[in-house]
Amino acid sequence: MLSRKTITVITCCAASILLLVLAGCGSGSGDKPSVSPVEGPQEIVSVYKANCVSCHGTGLQGRVGPATDLRKVGARMSAADITKQIEEGEGSMPAFQDRLTAEEITGLADWLASKK
Repeated sequence: MLSRKTITVITCCAASILLLVLAGCGSGSGDKPSVSPVEGPQEIVSVYKANCVSCHGTGLQGRVGPATDLRKVGARMSAADITKQIEEGEGSMPAFQDRLTAEEITGLADWLASKK
């Protein structure tokens, strides 16, 4: 059986993690972006804004830790790797294979791969 102190520590850690996740993925409706908005083909930017901004930020800067920073993602991942990541997800990133069309995924992957 766990001691009261252990339970308190676990509860505090879980609450802290939850607050960090909620703060990072919030809608940010009242926040002003700290970097410039994304630029690119309107149809790709629209898909990005509708599906990616909450975790990757209005300027690709990432909102949920360094792994979500996409400003230079093309320097570390190929378009094929990015496509796979979008389709299958990984870690805290959900899969978008059933949410986006193949054309939207390819467009996002190609656009992001150009970010070097």
